[in-house]
Amino acid sequence: MTPEFVIGYARKAIELTLMISLPMLLVGLIVGLVVSIIQAATQVQEQTLTFVPKIIAMFVALLIAFPWIMEKMTTFTREVFINIPNYIR
Repeated sequence: MTPEFVIGYARKAIELTLMISLPMLLVGLIVGLVVSIIQAATQVQEQTLTFVPKIIAMFVALLIAFPWIMEKMTTFTREVFINIPNYIR
């Protein structure tokens, strides 16, 4: 295995991690922004108010995106396992 090969697989793993975390992070960002705008408009500055809506929204996003996430993860894992003989050359 060459260093370029290892770096390439590490890059693929990092890209996959970012891609499968994007739906939850994006939903958390949007819900946090909406709650912050509502807090600013109503002048309610309770810090714990943002956590519950974000947690619920991120959980719902995870439930919706879970089949897609599992498909991406199993494809990547299957590709790694199938190509093990090619890696040890």
